[in-house]
Amino acid sequence: MSEHPEITSNLNHAGQPMLERRDVLRGLAATLLLSVAPVGLAAASASVVAVRVWPANAYTRVTIESSAPLTFKQFLLKDPERLVVDLEGVDLNNELQSLAGKVGEDDPYIKLLRAGRNKPGVVRLVLDLKTVVKPQVFTLPPVAEYKNRLVIDLYPAVQNDELLAFLNDNTQLKMDAVPPPLPADKNASQASSSNKASEPAKLADKKPVESVDRNKLKVDRLITVVLDPGHGGEDPGAVGPSGTHEKAVVLQIAKRLRDLLQSEPNFRVVMTRDADFFVPLGVRVRKARAVQADLFVSIHADAFVRPDANGSSVFALSEGGASSTAARWLAQTQNDADLIGGVKVKGGEDLRKTLLDLTTTATINDSLKLGKAMLGELGGINRLHKPHVEQASFAVLKAPDIPSVLVETAFISNPAEEQKLINEEYQQKMAQALFKGIKRYFAKNPPLARTRMAQN
Repeated sequence: MSEHPEITSNLNHAGQPMLERRDVLRGLAATLLLSVAPVGLAAASASVVAVRVWPANAYTRVTIESSAPLTFKQFLLKDPERLVVDLEGVDLNNELQSLAGKVGEDDPYIKLLRAGRNKPGVVRLVLDLKTVVKPQVFTLPPVAEYKNRLVIDLYPAVQNDELLAFLNDNTQLKMDAVPPPLPADKNASQASSSNKASEPAKLADKKPVESVDRNKLKVDRLITVVLDPGHGGEDPGAVGPSGTHEKAVVLQIAKRLRDLLQSEPNFRVVMTRDADFFVPLGVRVRKARAVQADLFVSIHADAFVRPDANGSSVFALSEGGASSTAARWLAQTQNDADLIGGVKVKGGEDLRKTLLDLTTTATINDSLKLGKAMLGELGGINRLHKPHVEQASFAVLKAPDIPSVLVETAFISNPAEEQKLINEEYQQKMAQALFKGIKRYFAKNPPLARTRMAQN
């Protein structure tokens, strides 16, 4: 008999070790676990790397950024109002747990946001809502600095903003659509844009100019100017060497320009955004057309791969090719904003392409006149990157019946100009230059009553 019976008992007749019964059972259990774990722990291959919340009156956006695409299920609950989103194939981590702290008391739609483990490999998000919403939940592939994203957009079920309600009811661009009229208000030009941005103008209220004075414009109807601060929300735009976001400085300049215009008795201003949230390019154009705008001014801060690039520029739309390689490159980067900001595309609809075919030569000529007037003023406060208005296929300038320009206030990628852009005094000077350029344009090109192309 062996001196070590605990060893010999584990040997077969060939003298090879034998597996004990408990070892066999343990191996079978592990195999069974792996075979049934598509939504279990073994399937948790995605890791959440960042979460963001963007509250705004127009809508609130929640973004979940992950290392791999997320699979999700969603449903609404009543009494109280809640939205539930189940994230499959992901574990609860610190990023997801931090979501609750990112919802502020002033969020117009979310009261509370909770994240918890619902079952192995499934994290449940519960959004306690302040009102009834129409949620849009969708995924976005990696783009720019972002990895995979799951987006939760919360829109109000009943839109109080007349302009947004009008746009929501006319999701396909209708060339003959006439928005509801403005209520009679002799002091309309003095109202804040937050109240007036939602009230479309009525064509019948637009009358020809009685007289034009180069020093003081006199008209007997409101001139509607749409200001478009570029980027916003998920889309920061260009980022300066010290971390300044383009979206922030252009919004500040746009607000200063709005205040200057509204100090005049004949100007009414509509902002495509007045806070830090994302607006798709097509929606920016549709807002301008819905209010029958006389002008559309998109405000940006340029960037280039070389940090020494500097100066201010003005761009108009081109019917053909771009006026320079740099203009073509810039237009492409700006047109990619929808990819970066995140747009849920339905049925392959592309309003930008539709609008391009409708843009008239006369509108582009008026845009060039506006751009030239602005360059004449910008040259007094900053070096001009180019002494003439450049042209390229900017999606945001494709309103067929509105003179439109895109202003690059300075190069945020240039350390010296970045410091200018965050300086309040420079921001005010920039706003004043644009203000003077707009007035100079109207002094030579008085606004007349006009109708939409499709109504002719």
